[in-house]
Amino acid sequence: MSSKTGPLAGLRIVEISGLGPTPFAAMCLADMGADVIRIARPGSSGPEAHVLGLAVDILDRGRDVIELDLKSDEGRDTARALIQRADALIEGMRPGVMERLGLGPQDFPDHPALVYGRMTGWGQTGPLAHTAGHDITYLALSGALHAIGPSETPAIPLNLLGDFGGGGMYLAFGMLAALHHARASGQGQVVDCAITDGVAHLMAMITGMAGQGAWVDQRYANLLDGAAPFYTTYLCACGGHIAVGALEPQFWAQLLDGLGLRAHDLPNRDNRDTWPELRAQIAARFATRPRDDWAEVFRETDSCAAPVLSLAEARAHPQNADRASYLIQDGPAQPAPAPRLSATPGQAGGAPQRLTPKQALSRWQG
Repeated sequence: MSSKTGPLAGLRIVEISGLGPTPFAAMCLADMGADVIRIARPGSSGPEAHVLGLAVDILDRGRDVIELDLKSDEGRDTARALIQRADALIEGMRPGVMERLGLGPQDFPDHPALVYGRMTGWGQTGPLAHTAGHDITYLALSGALHAIGPSETPAIPLNLLGDFGGGGMYLAFGMLAALHHARASGQGQVVDCAITDGVAHLMAMITGMAGQGAWVDQRYANLLDGAAPFYTTYLCACGGHIAVGALEPQFWAQLLDGLGLRAHDLPNRDNRDTWPELRAQIAARFATRPRDDWAEVFRETDSCAAPVLSLAEARAHPQNADRASYLIQDGPAQPAPAPRLSATPGQAGGAPQRLTPKQALSRWQG
């Protein structure tokens, strides 16, 4: 039996090896104590590591790996036996692939409590369900990509919004909701997690604002898309940037105080027609000093101004260091488990260990 601790200790999950959101969801569940065994193709070293050329992929942490050829009878039989002993399964195949392997949701009639998590970009149904896509295309058809970036062209928010936000996190959330229901009722279910659905859900506030005339359907023209001079970024003398989020008047007042400016000398911030002029005056002041000088001016104030840090700088920042938000494990730096639980905290597991079919089945006896 697994010796893992955490709020999900004792939970058994089979993960069918996949890319992006699938291993991220599995990592999140493993961080919180779930015992996760990944089924990988023979000879593979982890899907992300292979595609991205990584020596170590932190998305693999905290679970063990068994290599199975799911196109063979022996491989499918072992996978089926593991799934029969698990509380849940996570897979990210195109719709119909698991069914053709004889490992679909309907292939476990004697395991009614099984929670079957399915991660795709478009979902299990719809005219695009069987077509390929990536984070950027899911964002494009969700309306989110159109709303992000300067007026000239959309900006790509890495793959945070689609793969990990609208995908992996929603899969983990859906799995936990379904597992809670299964524990209470003995009835499992399919979790159909589509990145497009998740991103649409994440856009709830913006969609609501747009529906009430508080959001213009164009980039760089709204309160939260960089157009407002009190919610944007400014270039400093050194070439670095300061992020400003002084939405509330009291925070705006502290920002102006730090900048050495007076509100009555500036254009009215509540008049959108004056935003370009106001932004130009604020930008001129930020351009007079380096980023770190301004960071010191605004440190521990309610100005809602912060330096835009690089990845390396973020790991070393006193706030992140104090909370141990990053850790060094198995080589590269990586984020600590989140969120933090007071009684049953999560724990970042180590690099995956390879199990034989016999070892995997023995570990999950009963």
